[in-house]
Amino acid sequence: MSNLPFDVHPEGFLDLEPSEYPSYQDARSVIIPFGLEASVSYGKGTSKGPAAILAAGPQVELFDEVLWKEPHHDFQAVVLSEPAINPSLPLALDQLSGIVSRVLDDGKFPLVLGGEHAITAGSIRPFVQRYPDLAILHFDAHADLRDGYDGQHYSHAAALRRCLDAPNVTLVSCGIRNISAEEIPFLEANRHRIHMHWAKDKKNWDLNDIIAPLRGRPTYITFDVDGFDASLMPATGTPEPGGMFWDEALDIIHAACQVTEIVGADVNELAPIPGYHTCDFLAAKLVFKILGLTFAYK
Repeated sequence: MSNLPFDVHPEGFLDLEPSEYPSYQDARSVIIPFGLEASVSYGKGTSKGPAAILAAGPQVELFDEVLWKEPHHDFQAVVLSEPAINPSLPLALDQLSGIVSRVLDDGKFPLVLGGEHAITAGSIRPFVQRYPDLAILHFDAHADLRDGYDGQHYSHAAALRRCLDAPNVTLVSCGIRNISAEEIPFLEANRHRIHMHWAKDKKNWDLNDIIAPLRGRPTYITFDVDGFDASLMPATGTPEPGGMFWDEALDIIHAACQVTEIVGADVNELAPIPGYHTCDFLAAKLVFKILGLTFAYK
């Protein structure tokens, strides 16, 4: 086992008895808080997202009505203590990549809590190196295909463009309803590996069509919470109307888990609203659902 340069958080993600928390050695999944906030361009506060998700986690009911069991027995999660994040965005992404790589080396499933969506460009690197046919299942309001933004090559607005710098990556994006003119040429030139499902068309979405490019490929889930409709998720830096609702997103994740191996994930862009816990809880339950559905099919 790697000698991890940080500690396991003394409290786990859920409301379990102390004896029920696995050790790092026995854990099957590892939650990595990484509250990076370096390139946000509208609302701020994503640095506080991981702590808010972890604070809400103990309020999540342990029994899952879809899986009809308590899935924490399957995913056996530990939470790492959040590291001191390098103030340089490129170096912070190197730092996160190293953490994720160590967790993978130890044979465990990493789930990163952001922080802004720029984290994905760092967390994805070890997966790109390990899997020659990697797919990304992407939930977001924004395409995030800019080639940098506001002078930041690794901007949150370029999160998926930086992932697609690796030629072996296929992208399935769901809930998109905001794209700039400058992103269109890249999208058009990469239609063979970018599958865009616009929120405006969601009444006509077909689950089998959405998950078809994932079938048989190792898949990484990145979930920007602004993929949800702004009425459901106002606690984010760039909220957008017209987005997905809970069941729509969870149906896609559930379907994907049945046709592919989910190898890692991140949940990002929660910017907590003080005194308003609804969004924190939603993000915590989303983490619980991603882990539960992933391990139900492992």
